[in-house]
Amino acid sequence: MKTDPESFIRANTGILSPPHVPEIRLHLANEAHDLWLKTEEELEEIGLPPPFWAFAWAGGQGLARYVLDHPECVRGRRVVDFAAGSGLVAIAAKMAGAQDVVAVDIDPWAGTAVRLNAELNRVAVDFLGRNIIGREREAEVYLAGDVFYDKEFANLLRPWFGALAQAGAAVLVGDPGRSYCPREMMSALATYEVPVTRALEDSEVKRTTVWRFAETG
Repeated sequence: MKTDPESFIRANTGILSPPHVPEIRLHLANEAHDLWLKTEEELEEIGLPPPFWAFAWAGGQGLARYVLDHPECVRGRRVVDFAAGSGLVAIAAKMAGAQDVVAVDIDPWAGTAVRLNAELNRVAVDFLGRNIIGREREAEVYLAGDVFYDKEFANLLRPWFGALAQAGAAVLVGDPGRSYCPREMMSALATYEVPVTRALEDSEVKRTTVWRFAETG
């Protein structure tokens, strides 16, 4: 890496609470931070992939809210937060009583963000920086916030999530109406009106649904 992730995150984010999950604090960027305005070229110059970890996306906020409000879905269980980004959902799971939580993301910067955010909230969250798509069930609960934004990525996730559910895992997805969300494979658990930043989502509120993958399908 050209830039030290921890130093960069501390210098380019503030400690904020996502509006739909005020119990949790995260290192986040907002319009007051230079990180918000950096172009792809500027990010590449400093060796920084697109900083998805610096924002509290609607799908993650909705899913984190559901986990905190329904702790029985993770309490005492082994949990994977897939495509974890900031670690918001992983932190919520640990706060709700999960036995072990692993935040998974292929972005190495997310590993630093998850560690710093877990420390902020005084919880223990492990990090795995590998692509685990297609791997057999290794946890009792899989959580995924806002992962169906890309057709190719969605095509990889649908059969894997379906197989995990078939193997007995609870697969919960937070989705704010993305085009490639396979609603026909899931049942809705809850719907929230999540405040978001217009510059990210082109709206101020995103209707976000928490879904559970069916065991068959």
